[in-house]
Amino acid sequence: MSAELAPWQQRVHDRALEAIDGGRMGHALLFCGPALLGKRAVAERLAQHVLRCDSDPRARQLFAAGTHPDHLAIGFIPTRDGSRLRTEIVIEQIRELSEKFTLTPQYGDARVAVVDPADAINHAACNALLKTLEEPQPGRYLWLVAANPMRLPATIRSRCQRLEFRLPPRAEALRWLLAQGHAPVAAEEALDAARGHPGLADAWLRDGGMALRREVAADLAALVRGELAAPEAARRWTADDAAAQRLRHAADVAAGQAADLTDPMRTRRLAAWFDAANRTRDLLRTTVRADLAVTELLLGWHDAGGRRGGPATRR
Repeated sequence: MSAELAPWQQRVHDRALEAIDGGRMGHALLFCGPALLGKRAVAERLAQHVLRCDSDPRARQLFAAGTHPDHLAIGFIPTRDGSRLRTEIVIEQIRELSEKFTLTPQYGDARVAVVDPADAINHAACNALLKTLEEPQPGRYLWLVAANPMRLPATIRSRCQRLEFRLPPRAEALRWLLAQGHAPVAAEEALDAARGHPGLADAWLRDGGMALRREVAADLAALVRGELAAPEAARRWTADDAAAQRLRHAADVAAGQAADLTDPMRTRRLAAWFDAANRTRDLLRTTVRADLAVTELLLGWHDAGGRRGGPATRR
């Protein structure tokens, strides 16, 4: 069996398991909620149950090795030249999935496909997926994992039962972070910064995200004081794979400052800059020149009303 589920994951898992065993769960599920809350972990645990890995040692071994023939995992694949992973799920993958669904299961009587992230399926692939959803076959389960389900067409969302993942109560989230080995003060700071999201707080504590957050806030303050030029900051922010994370932190700094203001005009400007930061983060998924897009964003930081001062890390 896989690692123990977090309490909020276990609650969703248990409700879904009861529905599956009771025959109340359809062939298509949409696991939705914020990223890093464990949607994929729950989907995989449920897949093990549907594929009867709990009663078949060989099936369990194959599943753990990622080679179970009736467990289909659809995600990002390499580009044609193999230099990097694609940023979207393409039609060839969905067509292959549909073909495999027509084959007889090799273990038991079920096949499970987990598409993650489903919100990265491109337009052509969505049309192919819709055909599969409209023609369900007995014993075939199609599960979509999405942090941004609204990016999926309504025609796909309407054909799926939803499993919603929500942020747990703060006390439960903090207990879980402490159980992961994080120090109490650091756990509280990260949980506050992540707005109560335990998975995000855990990731930031493990990968240096909190230090990056303080760096971003310091850069924004330096921009306001005229000690740092926007093009220079943009080059540094986009020089590695952490550009999207930096923009997430930058948006949080803007939101934190807006929440502390009483000036409606400055609040509106910061809110607009917050939206711009998130749009720029989405742009980084495309072929846009990242440094130019981020430079344009940072040039607007001073006009947005960003205040002078040190790092803001509480939000």
